[in-house]
This record gives sequence, structure tokens and C-alpha cells, in this order.
Amino acid sequence: MLITFIGGGNMASALISGLVNPPRADLCIRVVDPDDAARGRLHTTFGLPVFADTEATAAIDGADVILLAIKPQTMPVVLRQLAGHVGGNQLVLSIAAGTTIATIRERLGPDIAVVRCMPNTPALIGHGITGMTAGPGCSRQQRARAEEILLAAGEVVWLDNETLMDAVTAVSGTGPAYFFLLTEVLTTAARELGLPPETAERLAAITCFGAGAMMATSPDEAEELRRRVTSPGGTTEAAMAVLDDGGFRNLMMRAVAAACDRSRELSGTSGASDAGENAE
Repeated sequence: MLITFIGGGNMASALISGLVNPPRADLCIRVVDPDDAARGRLHTTFGLPVFADTEATAAIDGADVILLAIKPQTMPVVLRQLAGHVGGNQLVLSIAAGTTIATIRERLGPDIAVVRCMPNTPALIGHGITGMTAGPGCSRQQRARAEEILLAAGEVVWLDNETLMDAVTAVSGTGPAYFFLLTEVLTTAARELGLPPETAERLAAITCFGAGAMMATSPDEAEELRRRVTSPGGTTEAAMAVLDDGGFRNLMMRAVAAACDRSRELSGTSGASDAGENAE
């Protein structure tokens, strides 16, 4: 499989690292990036052939997958450059937020196979999760290739309806920020209770990390895990009562709905919600 990455940012580097470790004889990767320093870093780190942005059409020649790892504002320029050079047997795999499959096919051709993805920032350490949806005409083999690439950065979930990508953005794309905010608040609370700053930060971070790992590996839902640590009359029950009185659940629902609505605005889709490096 020959993959051409258009863009060599952090997410692209994470995917490349996951794909080449361990090395595979059946895999070839090329990278197109306008930045000299980025190209040099990718070539030095991974030993890959690298191309300037002016050489993009040569870099995609013969590629099985063209992976668009670029900022949304760069997408129109890249699509204009690639127009007329993408073959019908090539898969365009986009991890650019806010650009619909219809937009890509409109610029590159109505018969082009496209898979749109929304990874999240934990992909940078191999623990991400990616929402994926395939456009019309994607073969089973092309879907499998897209999944194989994104599995290099964590787990994947497939969606039959592309409009649900806005919900994915609001939950998992933006979700790490919610988690970081919780850790930030726990750290501040721990300091105000008298714990040393370094101890407070470590307690908050590892507690959140451990709780997340428990949820990811447990067959039980989060509600059940929470119930188990909430003893009647105990400390956790006292904390939960304050959160409930403060409307924590409703506030989080509103936050996710706002992120979903903003994602729809950015992608040019419509409809009010019911409720990255790429979701920013």
C-alpha cells in the first residue's frame, strides 16, 4: 500500500509513527509539506521521501491512498491543486475538520472515493479514537485501508450518516478539552485544600488517567462505575450532590450541543443539535 500524506503536522506524524513501527515491507509512505523544516524532520525521523507543496501532483502519482492532513482553511487550495490528478481507483482519506465528502468530490470529481475521519488529540500517543464515514462508491477494500491507517492511532468507529460527524466532533474531537478542564479544576481545588502544587497536579492527572483507563477497559457503563464508588452517606455522594445541585449534567449537555452546532456552522451544514488539533 502506497500512502501519500498531504500535510505533515502532528496528527500526520502520529499516524506515520504508528504505521511504520514495526516496519512493513508492504507499506510505502510519501509526505507533502510546504515547510522545509517539517520535511527535513519527517525525512530524518522516518526516512521517508518528502515533497514540497509544488510537487504534490507528482507525490500522489500511483498512490493507493491520498491522506489530507491539512487545516480546513488550506483545503480549497489543495483541492484546486489536486483537481484532475486523482484517479478513480485512488482513495482520498480526509482528517481535515469541517470539509464534507460532497465538497471534496465536487472539487476532485464525482466518482472519487472519499472517507472522512475525525480523530482526536490522544491519537498523538496512540490512544485516540476516530469517527469515520465513507462516501458513495467506496469499496470494501478502500474502507479496510482507511480503517487500517487510523487504527495506527487508536480505535475507530464507523458512521453510516455523515451528518453525525458533527456529534463526533463535539464528543470525542472536543472531548479532550473537557477532560483537561476537569483535571485543571481538580488541581486548583487540591491546592486550595492545602496540597503542594506538584502533588495536587499529579493526584488530579493520574486520577483522571486511571478513571479513563477503567472506563475504556471495563464492560460496564460509566453510570455503573460511578454508582460503585458512590457509597451512601460517603464523601463521593456528598460531592455528587453538589454537582447535581449546580446543574453539572445540564451544563455538559449544553457544552456538547454548542460544540456540535459550531461544527455544523463550520462545515456549512444546517440543523440545530438535539443534545482537533482538528476540532479547534
